[in-house]
Amino acid sequence: MKRVVVTGIGGLCSLGQDWKTVRDALLAGRSGVVTMPEWDRMGGLRTRLAAPVPGFEIPEDWPRKKTRSMGRDSAMATWATAHAIAEAGLTGSSLLSDGSTGIAFGSTAGSPGALDSWAEKFYGQSSLSGIGANEYVRFMSHTCAANLAQFFEVRGRILPTCSACTSASQGLGYGYEAIKHGQQTIMLAGGAEELGLIDAAVFDILFAASTRNDAPDSTPRPFDEDRDGLVVSEGACTFVLEERDHALARGATLHAEILGFGTNCDGRHITNPDQAGMEQVMRLALADAGLAPEQIDYVNAHGTATEVGDIAESRATAAVFGAGVPFASLKGALGHALGACGSIEAWLALEMMREDWFAPTLHLERVDPRCGELDYIQGEPRKLEATTIVSNNFAFGGVNTSLVFGRAR
Repeated sequence: MKRVVVTGIGGLCSLGQDWKTVRDALLAGRSGVVTMPEWDRMGGLRTRLAAPVPGFEIPEDWPRKKTRSMGRDSAMATWATAHAIAEAGLTGSSLLSDGSTGIAFGSTAGSPGALDSWAEKFYGQSSLSGIGANEYVRFMSHTCAANLAQFFEVRGRILPTCSACTSASQGLGYGYEAIKHGQQTIMLAGGAEELGLIDAAVFDILFAASTRNDAPDSTPRPFDEDRDGLVVSEGACTFVLEERDHALARGATLHAEILGFGTNCDGRHITNPDQAGMEQVMRLALADAGLAPEQIDYVNAHGTATEVGDIAESRATAAVFGAGVPFASLKGALGHALGACGSIEAWLALEMMREDWFAPTLHLERVDPRCGELDYIQGEPRKLEATTIVSNNFAFGGVNTSLVFGRAR
């Protein structure tokens, strides 16, 4: 089996478009959550909270021929991928288009803005007039993966992942497996999500969205006994994954190594999380990595701030790793980036591991006593020299993922 390393990462989220900006926000305890007064138009919607990416625009030097099929999600995915490729030293390289590079990339769905436009014309006006040739491409389920392939002229395998909140983490996992089993040498892997009112509405209908509309700087509150739901956000993050010997031979910098991956399905309920399934997926990832639970130094939680989800996840984590493992969620600061969260949160966890500190779960003041007994990182950043970490994500449909990362050697 091949070893798989990370040679480049590019990402943007509600806290910023580079690690330094995000780092400063995390250390200062700042959140990307804001109120959305433009959502007042939607009758019956209780939440007015979201965490958009500030200031993102499509770069002016991108060819119109390659951007006309992109919604905001694909554009953010392309931006993140370009930065990851540059960090990996692959900009302009023939390796991208000679078939040795593939793509494993996902989102919850396509661009909600493009879907809104199509539906307004097709259903609202009952007319095809004004519907452009690229409008469907912008909201098709594999739009991000397809747009990345044509923008960077990638000719290897393409694995579009469309599994809600595990889209990006499945992208990382399937990219890892493609290299591990010798099917590709390099994979562009991750996920993207465009903020849409429809996403907030889905969770609002389920009574799973935070309604602290007058206090956006106090929510979401993962694992806190006063939590009242999640806050949707957006962003994108791409990892350049590479076969280790190939990376070393071309002199690439190794940022981390993927040691293991597990994915499974609860097979029990379409929306309610299942502790047994979560526990099993972590054990699958550890088995793939050949590691014991006590060898893990930190667990990066999914931690959405929903009642059932937080309880099931924390209890499953405690069952696998015991009470002493340091444990935190980044969603208190970032919001929930849905199809992008798996790669964004893994990116930030790896950056923190490289700097020997981990951010606390923002807004976590009093741990819900129904949650599992764990070493919750609260209040202040934790100085921690970790060499091996786990990053977990869980999605509607009972889809679970667990990734094991180690420092590059």
